[in-house]
Formats: sequence, C-alpha cells, structure tokens
Amino acid sequence: MSTILTDEKIPNNVNLSSDRRLQRALEAWQPGFLSWWSEMGPEGFQTKDVYLRTAVSVEANGWAHFDYVKMPDYRWGIFLEPRQEGRVHGFGDFEGQPVWDEVPGEFRNLLRRLIVTQGDTEPASVEQQRMLGQTAPSLYDLRNLFQVNVEEGRHLWAMVYLLHAYFGRDGREEAEELLERHSGDRNKPRILSTFNEPIADWMSFFCFTYFTDRDGKYQLKMLAESGFDPLSRTCRFMLTEEAHHMFVGETGLGRVIKRALEVMEEIKSDDPAAIRRAGAIDLPLVQKYINFWFSSAQDLFGSDTSTNAANYFANGLKGRPDEDQYEDHVVKDATYEIEEVLEDGSIKIATIPMRNAMNVIARRAYVKDCDIGVQRWNRIIRKAGVDFEIKLPSERFRRTVGVYAGHHFTPEGQPIEAHVWEARKHEWIPSPEDRAFVSSLMKQVIEPGKMAGWIAPPDRGINNLAVDYEYVRL
Repeated sequence: MSTILTDEKIPNNVNLSSDRRLQRALEAWQPGFLSWWSEMGPEGFQTKDVYLRTAVSVEANGWAHFDYVKMPDYRWGIFLEPRQEGRVHGFGDFEGQPVWDEVPGEFRNLLRRLIVTQGDTEPASVEQQRMLGQTAPSLYDLRNLFQVNVEEGRHLWAMVYLLHAYFGRDGREEAEELLERHSGDRNKPRILSTFNEPIADWMSFFCFTYFTDRDGKYQLKMLAESGFDPLSRTCRFMLTEEAHHMFVGETGLGRVIKRALEVMEEIKSDDPAAIRRAGAIDLPLVQKYINFWFSSAQDLFGSDTSTNAANYFANGLKGRPDEDQYEDHVVKDATYEIEEVLEDGSIKIATIPMRNAMNVIARRAYVKDCDIGVQRWNRIIRKAGVDFEIKLPSERFRRTVGVYAGHHFTPEGQPIEAHVWEARKHEWIPSPEDRAFVSSLMKQVIEPGKMAGWIAPPDRGINNLAVDYEYVRL
C-alpha cells in the first residue's frame, strides 16, 4: 500500500483502481454524497474559496496540503495507514494471534454495527452545524468551522469504504442509509441522541468540538486497537485529523473566557448582568454550557455495565484506549469497581467483571483528558487575578444513559429529588433566557482580522499565517 494518495476521481491510497467492482460501487455512491453535501452541508458558502488543509499523504510529516478550495471540490477520499507487518491482536481472547484482513463471519454483524454507528456521527455533526457560518465571529473561525465540516465528511468516506469493501450488499445498503438519516429528523434521526441536538450558536459549537469530538477521539482510539486491521488502520489516520477539531473547541472556549476577563477589567465588575450588558459571555454562563455538553458527551460511552462492550473486547473488535499502557490484555478474571445508585439515591460500590466495565474505563480516561483543557482555562483566569474556577461536573450529573439515568444529582454529585432538580436546573445548565442572550450575540463578522465583541482574537493564525489573513474569500 502506498502512503501517497493517487490522483483519481476518488483520492485513495488503497489501490482502488485494481478493484473495479469496488471502484464502481463507490463512484456510484459519490453523487449521492455530493448531493447530501449540497443540501445538508454549510449553508451559503458552497461557492466560496476557503483556505483548507487536504490530506495528500499518510506520512507522519507533510501529510496535509493547505490551499484555497471550494468545499464541493474538496478532495474527500480513502486513507488508511500502512499495514504493520506481523501485527497481532493486542487484547481479548485472540491476543497474540494474527489480525484479520477480512471480516470473520461470526463477527460480521458486530463489526458492521460498530462501523455504522461511528459513520453515522460524521455527517450528523455537519448537519448540526450547517447554519453556523451565518453567525461566524470572524473569518478565522469561519474557516475552522469549514475545516471541521469537510473532515467530518472525509471521515464518512472512511466508514463508507469499509462498508463497501468488506460487507457486500448489506454494507452498500448501510452506506446509502447514512445519507438518508438526518440530525433531528423526526422520522429518520441520527442513531445517537447527542447528534440530534441542535447546535445553534458558537458556544455550543466550541463545546461540541471540545467535548463531543473528544468522545469521537476515544471511540476512534478504541477502534484503532481492533483486530480487524482495515478498521484499525482507517481509525489511526482519522485520529490525525481529529486533533484539530478539539483544538478549535479548546481555544474557542479559551478565547471566550479571555474576552470575558477583558470586559471585567474594562467595567471593573464581575457581575454577570453587567458583563452581558457589555456584550460578553460571563464565566458562570460558560460553566453552564460546559455542564450541559460534558454530561451529554459522557452518555455517548454507553452503559456502565455492558455485555456488548465485553463481547467487543473478548472478540478483539474494540479495545481500551491506549491498550499498550495496561499489563493484562485479556482481563478474563479481572474485576472493576463501579458505582450503583440505590432507590433512595444513595451510592454503593459494586464489583463487576472488568470486561463488562470497558465503557466506564474508557469514559474515565476521557474525563481525565477533558480536564487538561479545563486546567488551561483556569490558568487564564488565575493570570487575570479573578477568583473563579471552571470545573467539570460530576460523572453523575444530568445523565440519561447508565447507572445514573433516572436519578438527579447536583454538579458536585450530590443526590437531589426530582422537584429540586426542576426548580434549580437552570442554575447549572443554560436556561432559555441564557440561550436567548447568547443567540443575541451571534452576529456575523467577516472583515479580515476583525472579531465579534464576545470573543478574543486567537494567539496565532492557521499554518503560520496572520490572524487577519483572508481565510475565506467572500
């Protein structure tokens, strides 16, 4: 397999032209994808030149090329990292055995469902964000939005290739359905509920790219461990692209915080109402958005006790993130402690087979990763001399999946009655009034170098360019 992409109708490094049946099938799917992009992709900017990075190789250095491109002309394609000769299963019952280049018949349905679920999230986020360009706070941010969007489209291609190449007619039908479901559609919604949530403002976008895309990172890390080698190699390259998405979220929220601190210094007040009157987003409201999106993203890891997760691990299909860090890669007899919620809302510790706890293990690694950005935001706040600390809420807070679902907890993890939650929930998550205020700030700013009043400029531009570079030619 080449590391350099071939210059074909469908850019790829999988020697697609050698398999005419597969090539024809993907070329037949391509017009539907382009039609979906035209209808459900970024609204109002399809004919504009955007300064984007495009993959031209899967080499660690120099894999991306930056240039202006109209989004419908973006070179979406199929990129897999090179095969590692002699690679063996790294976990589960097949540990040490050669990985699979083809789908084992007994795991066909399980693997297809994993790929379809991952694939469904990619176009869903594009649909959720399609109107955000109308309220972009700068050309820099507009360009970053479009970079995220085209790469999510590219990741859809990655999953569709696997479906077409390895799952026959069933895979082709699943690939068609990925274009037929739509975020928030009453009749054909996306598979996971978080991807049916509207993203109507840039605070939600920054939280989504920081928290929800980070869940995507962890799902990809687990699939990158897979003993189905084409899936592993696909996900390893996707992780290279995914890093920028989380950078957009972390720096975006950091710039919102920085601007709030600047306004607090200007008006000599930390009163949230005064900060809002000055056109910035107060820190308590930033915390509410973090509470909302962090809790939503945690649900994406699934149930705390999961026979599906145990089967995925046992059968070598989906491992733990960074499996190499563990000593025991089989964990057949190992146990793990999780929390359980009693009828009165109190918590007890339960011991379960570790294989059944794989979702919790992954989620707790995710939480630690999320906290790294939180600490960076808090350093910005401390540097300004302000007595406020951003915190991640408890893993129990506002959960709809797993052991905490159906119970109510404060952000500190204290159990409360349902009526207390209803009375106090908007102390902790954005209220309709909060969202209306944020919406009132969402005014498009498209003059190069200019920023909306609620967000600070970035520290640097893209690809060593200036912040005031014309990232989108309007």
